[in-house]
Amino acid sequence: MEKLLSNTFQTLAKNKVANKMAQKYGLKLGAKRFVAGDGIQHAVDCVRKINDDGMVAMLNYLGEYVFTKEAAEEATKNCIKTLDAIHQSGIDSNLSIKITSLGLDISKELCIQNLKKILYRAEVYGNFVRIEMEDYSHCQLTLDIYKEMRQEYDNIGTVIQAYLYRTEEDIHDLNEYNANLRLVKGAYKESAAVAFPKKSDVDKNYEKIIKTHLLNGNYAGIATHDDVMIEKVLNFVDQTNISKEQFEFQMLYGIRSDLQKQLSEKGYKVRVYVPYGVDWFGYFMRRLAERPENVAFVLKNTFK
Repeated sequence: MEKLLSNTFQTLAKNKVANKMAQKYGLKLGAKRFVAGDGIQHAVDCVRKINDDGMVAMLNYLGEYVFTKEAAEEATKNCIKTLDAIHQSGIDSNLSIKITSLGLDISKELCIQNLKKILYRAEVYGNFVRIEMEDYSHCQLTLDIYKEMRQEYDNIGTVIQAYLYRTEEDIHDLNEYNANLRLVKGAYKESAAVAFPKKSDVDKNYEKIIKTHLLNGNYAGIATHDDVMIEKVLNFVDQTNISKEQFEFQMLYGIRSDLQKQLSEKGYKVRVYVPYGVDWFGYFMRRLAERPENVAFVLKNTFK
């Protein structure tokens, strides 16, 4: 049943009709737990509270898979507005972006043109931009663009997904770039031809790539809510004398707030991923697919 629900939500995440209906009804379907709001001021207010609790943030203007130049340019403007708002408000947050929202599915050239505008503005502000990893069909292109941008910009990182077979090789390859990586298990529905079907295998690979990346001396954003994995990481960094300055824990807004605060109070850097905007449906569906308890929360609040 759990697997069936997960597959259903993964399918809905890419459904354009469902997305339009969701936007029409706003965040009333329970998404407010995971999405800061539809406007930048909601996002800024949310991050300020996170900062007040001793943590930092990563803002994401929601959007993906755009297929017109106009939509890509609009997404680019909103990313730049987000950087402006971070700078003007003084909140402690960097920016995370999906490059399909910048026109990657139209042309690589358009995407890079838009991405450079964002990176330049972030560089002016002394801020950092993380390119998110999306589904497998965009994986190689994303890494190619990251490597190309890394030749010009130091304020850029990307994301690596542990559920892909190729990931261990990618970790070794990216070591050449001293890559600042967000390490995740992976949230998209992928074929067994490219991804580990079993959770236990994903967990093993996740632990392996975290250790490899840290031992390579590179910065890691360890993105997990898994208590067992976090304990393994803490034991590992203690045994190997890896500095707290070399990694941070990254968690999603609305999930395990108690754990976020506990780690922060112990002196570990915690960065909360805060999405906002009107195009929230795909993100919301993937959060439901990941954790069955999220579904129970939404049903409870929908029928109150």
